[in-house]
Amino acid sequence: MIEIKDFRIFSDLRDKDLQKLRETVRKISYGRGEIIFQEGAPAFGFYLIFEGMVKLVKRSMRAKSQILKIVGPGEILGETTLFDKGSHNAYAKTLEPVVVGFIERGDFFYFLEHHPRTVFRLYEKFSQEVKAFQNKLAERSYSSSKERLARLILHLGKSGVELSRTELAEMAGVSSKTAIRTLSELESRAIIAIESRKIDILREDYLQKMIEPFSTTVKPNLII
Repeated sequence: MIEIKDFRIFSDLRDKDLQKLRETVRKISYGRGEIIFQEGAPAFGFYLIFEGMVKLVKRSMRAKSQILKIVGPGEILGETTLFDKGSHNAYAKTLEPVVVGFIERGDFFYFLEHHPRTVFRLYEKFSQEVKAFQNKLAERSYSSSKERLARLILHLGKSGVELSRTELAEMAGVSSKTAIRTLSELESRAIIAIESRKIDILREDYLQKMIEPFSTTVKPNLII
């Protein structure tokens, strides 16, 4: 399990400031498949991921789901409501046992008033994620389903995250049938090997040739 000092947004803090921050954090443990917060629920703060992986999912009016991102240790969750004091626009569900730290909005704002450099780190993170989401939106316009799945498989290989075929489809923005067909094709050509949810990449060079590189990269424990 990581510590507060391992979060990039707090990397400029001194030990005594980190200790003050620790005093505002309430750690909570969740099992696999548990909901951290529901879509539409009021937000009173945000979460630090200390251990495990969590998916953020948006559900449509027709009950279709889209995984917006997957976050792991060192990342934050629920931050989009931090400044507008609104409700969560997606729900967060654990992919494995998870430990999070919850910080109430008022406590965090008080901390930011006395540690302005953390604000810049936070905005830096927001900027990187916005660029990644812009790239993903553009990818939906000009990339094939196979290219989107190839990019996702490469990122999952680096992070070690295991997803079901339905989750792969929701993450890549393709139908379940398309995801299953594409995975079967890649496996039959010995490009990947699949065992249950685990995907082993056998020919990374082939997958790399299938995709157009993004100008913005994110860490293995943040999948967008």
